[in-house]
This record gives sequence, C-alpha cells and structure tokens, in this order.
Amino acid sequence: MERHRRDKSARRIADYAVIGDCETAALVDREGSIEWLCWPRFDSQACCAALLGSDENGYWRLASTGPGSRSRCYRRDSLILESRVQTADGSAKIIDFMPVRGQASDVVRIVRGERGVVRLCSDLCMRFDYGRRRPHFIGHSAQCVIATAGPHAARLAADVPLNCTADGRCKTEFAVRAGEQRVFVLTYFVSYEREPPAVDAEQALAETERFWSQWVERCSYQGPWRDAVVRSLITMKALTYRPSGGIAAAATSSLPERRGGTRNWDYRFCWLRDATFTLLAFLYSGYREEAIAWRDWLLRAVGGEAARVQPIYGMAGEARLDEWEASWLAGFDGARPVRFGNAAFSQHQLDVYGEVIDALQQAHAHGIKFSEAAWRMQLKMVEHLETVWRQPDNGIWEVRDTPRRFTYSQAMIWAALDRLIRRAESERLEAPLERWKRLRAQIHAEVCRSAFHPDRNTFVRDFDSGELDASLLLLPQIGFLPPDDARIIGTVEAIGRNLQRDGLTIRHRADGEGEADAAVFCVCSLWYADALLMIGRRDAAVATFERVLALRNDLGLLAEAFDTASRELMGNFPQALSHLALVNTALNLQGTDGPAWRRGS
Repeated sequence: MERHRRDKSARRIADYAVIGDCETAALVDREGSIEWLCWPRFDSQACCAALLGSDENGYWRLASTGPGSRSRCYRRDSLILESRVQTADGSAKIIDFMPVRGQASDVVRIVRGERGVVRLCSDLCMRFDYGRRRPHFIGHSAQCVIATAGPHAARLAADVPLNCTADGRCKTEFAVRAGEQRVFVLTYFVSYEREPPAVDAEQALAETERFWSQWVERCSYQGPWRDAVVRSLITMKALTYRPSGGIAAAATSSLPERRGGTRNWDYRFCWLRDATFTLLAFLYSGYREEAIAWRDWLLRAVGGEAARVQPIYGMAGEARLDEWEASWLAGFDGARPVRFGNAAFSQHQLDVYGEVIDALQQAHAHGIKFSEAAWRMQLKMVEHLETVWRQPDNGIWEVRDTPRRFTYSQAMIWAALDRLIRRAESERLEAPLERWKRLRAQIHAEVCRSAFHPDRNTFVRDFDSGELDASLLLLPQIGFLPPDDARIIGTVEAIGRNLQRDGLTIRHRADGEGEADAAVFCVCSLWYADALLMIGRRDAAVATFERVLALRNDLGLLAEAFDTASRELMGNFPQALSHLALVNTALNLQGTDGPAWRRGS
C-alpha cells in the first residue's frame, strides 16, 4: 500500500478533509484513510478514532498497494472529495462522500479507473466506543459483511470480495482499469433494528452533488472572496445537525491548541456564544432557513431556565455534557489527556445572556418573528442579570481558574439591556424601561472606569489584571462605543502592538494559569480585521483578512488556531467559529452595511 502504518507524529491537522451528511462527519487524510468518524451524531462515540490514537483505534484506508502519488480537491462547490491516485502503471480517482441522510447514514467510496491499471486495497478496522471496542463481523455474502458491537452495527457492501480477519479487520485488494469502477458503501444502523436498504452509489452521488449545488445557489455574496466564503458556508452547513438546527463548534474532540499540549477540549457541541455570529453570517449570505433553524434551536435549548442558561448544549439541546478522559487513547501527536464531554457546560459565563438576547434581536430585525414566550424569556434573563451582573465569571475563553469580572462579559450584559430597551421602545412593549436605562448607564460607566486605562489609552481584559485581550476588539461591533471613539481606536492600536504574531492575533498573553498562548486564534485575527475596518483602516484590514485566508489548508478549511512557529493549523477542525468569522469579515469588507456595523445599530 502507499503506506501501511504511517508515523502518527508526522501528521498535521491540515492533512485532513471533511465529508458529512449534515448529522455527522468523517475526517479523511491525504492518503485516503478515514481516521475520525462518529455515529450516528457528531457527538456520538467514534468508531474510527485513529486521529486521537493509533491504527488500533479504528480507520478505513483506501489506497494504492504500491508507490504512488495523490492529489485532492472538492468537486466544485460541494462536500464531495475527489482524490487522484497515480502509480507507475496508471491512475484512478477516488470519490468520497456522505449522502445527505435518508433512512441511514452512509459513507460511500467510489474508485474509477482513468488510465492503465491501478492496484488498491480497502482496509477497514472498526473500533467502537472511541477506538476501544472491537466488533464481531458477520458475513452476509462474499461482498457484504456486518460489524456489530452492542447497539452499534455497520454494514460494508462492495462489488469486490471482502476478507474479514480474526483481529477485527476487513481487508481486500483489487485492481481497477481505465473505464472500470469499484464501489464501497459503509452504512450505520442500530444492531437490533431492521437493516436499512442498500444505497445506489451512482444515484446517491448525483443527489449529493445536486443537493450542494442547489444549496450554494442560494448564496447572495458576490464579492471578491466568493470562493472562500462559499467554502466556509458549506463547512458551516456540514457542521449543522439537520434534525435540530444546532451547529457543532467543530467535528472533532481533543485536537490540541499546540503540539503535545494539554488544552484538548471536546468541541462537538453548540456554543451559545456563537449565536449572533451564526445568525449574521447566514442572514447576510442568503440563508434565512438556516438562520431560523438555529434561532429555533436556541430557544429550545435555553427553554424556561432564565437563571440557568448554560454556555454550551448538546446537538439536540441536551444540558448535561459531563467531561471525562479516555486513557486508552494516546492523543494527537501525544497531546493528552484526550477528553470527551466539556465541563464548561457548568461554568458561570455572563456574556452568553447578551449573546442570546442580541441574536434574537438580530433575527427580529431581519423579519424573523418569535413568540410572546420568547419575549418573556428575555425579560426573565434580564431580571436575573439585574441580580448577578457584578459577579465574576469564567469569561469568553472559559478560564478554569479563579473567575473574574471580565470586560467583555460586562459589555455583553450592557448589550442585553440595550437590545431589550430599544426593542421595548420601538414596539411600545411593557417593560421597566427607566430601571433598565439606569442599570445600562451604570454598567457602561463602571466598565469605562474600571476597565479603561487612560495612561495606556486602552481597555483591558478584566477589572483587575491590566492584561489585553482580543475580545475587546468586539466592543465597537456590539455598539458599546462608536468606532471613532478615541478609547476604541487606542484599544485596537494597543492590541496591534502587543497581541500580534506575524500579522495575526493571539487571544491574550497568558491565561489564568500563567500559560502563554502558543498559537494565534483565527477568529481573533478576523475580529482584528473587522476592528481595523471600523476605525477606517481598510488596507490594513484587507491585508489581515488575506493573511487568515492563507492559513487555510489546500481544501479551504480552517482549524481553531495557527502556530506561527511550526506553520501548522492547530485545534479542533474544521472550526465553525473560524469559518463564521471569515464569512462575516468578507461581508464587512463590502461596505458600511455589513454585520459589524449593523449589529450594534
């Protein structure tokens, strides 16, 4: 084969492509190995977990048996991955995709001979329970086997003979000549339920291409960075859990922020903090249906618990996301611990109230109506904020040490009040406006007094530390102060002097535990571009934006962060917030009517 067991330390996060069915996703490396696949949902147990361990933790490799080269691309504007394999004897194309889910979830791999003859091998090693549980194979026929492990089952069907071994692998070698085709379909189902019908690979391919083509046609953005914007929108759609409208922050868990580091978190959940960014990106790009679905998910997840709003929920709005460690997984390049679940669900993060209320206000401003119950829920939220607004919290970066009074959290509490005051005034709704206005003014004054350093002409991260933080770049977007205010300009300039690496932006100099940021955060660099644009420095904003575009891998995908020393993408992948911010910055660069200006107006 092109490789049997690749040195895992040689992997890079940028090596991976993503395919998906709008309910889960798989990561495919450059050499044709699916090394991450969770079934049936993004946040379900992985049955291929080699990404976070070794080959023994599950993979599905489809590659040539001898030396050769590979190239790859997505088929036009779709999530269909095409890889060309070339050997001394010929060339073949491998088409990998997941049809938008019908009765079951499928991974389809089609091999088409293009020139000469190419010998290939399909090697499936499934390991359920995050790479720990070996399945039992049952042979339906020479060309169809079923792997079962407890409630999980996966059927592999092919048009070549399949050979299963005692160590829980299904491996077969075959040849494809010019004009010939071989098909493999892996289908997930519940082991004690009836098997789903077989997929017609050619029909599924045509329907999948048509789905993405029709979806992309709805994109209203026609600016100079259309290809990048479309790829980011496709990635956002791919991370959407279609049954609920929730959007996963990423398809993966525990990909580290730095090589060998311990900041390894599970991002396969929905963050309320992304709510406004998500709505703006979809609404300004022509995707009203997706915006409505996200808004509806948001309302269901928050429910009636105004005093207990969580920062994170599950794909269907689940509240408990208990964090635990998988000791049997060695981690990506040895980055341990490997974590599943996310303890941040129980953190105290006051800014999320402002994010929810702001998102609902943005939806309403775009004509998306919501019920009286939604208005009452927001009233309850503000009633709660009136009693807790002076409390320290864990902040936008979810620090796990001592809570603080973070500037951005306080500014978002101000934003929550501001949005409801304006809504109540414009629609003459019953509300305690005078009390709210006094509190809004009080919070604004306290932030300007306690979080602004006149001697340095900048706002700082929290009321005590004096550190800078990239979240401060959002102050003009939310309307806390106008972009031409000297304090905003001073803050942007201070961040430009102190939080830059190679023209890109880190979050802050050190976290609460004294550990310096090892990588620039893609979203922070895009926020910096937005802030530069808002203070009138368009050329610098465009240059920053194009630096971020250059960080994408060859398929146009972004992770959470980028290590400027090793020149590697780092963190969970692909990351929704990075792509959301990319779309919004491209929209902002079109003129003064983009999301950055409209959000706080």
